[in-house]
Amino acid sequence: MIDSVLNVLFRCSHRSLTRPVTPVSKAGVPKGPTYVVCLDCGKQFAYDTREMRVGKPLDRSDNSGVLDPGAPKRGSKLKYALLASLPVAVFAGSLLRKRKKPTDPPKNGNV
Repeated sequence: MIDSVLNVLFRCSHRSLTRPVTPVSKAGVPKGPTYVVCLDCGKQFAYDTREMRVGKPLDRSDNSGVLDPGAPKRGSKLKYALLASLPVAVFAGSLLRKRKKPTDPPKNGNV
């Protein structure tokens, strides 16, 4: 449950993509479909060269792809930093919200 909530809040927007890649054999014959890879999360997507649009996600395989499937994800450190700073932000906000009690003016008019 918590994992799905975090995925909704911090999922990858896939804005940093590689150029389209078409695997080619030594004979120059295309060996597979054209695809792009998200540089933040490593997910691979089909790429339509006629429409120049990103398509559906592709299944990862060990023998194809630009990035190693075991490579660390680039955006994960930012997520942990944001999650760690949340309690600090709440504490700082509570300190800033504290209001001082107004001082009462002197009753006699003497200072």
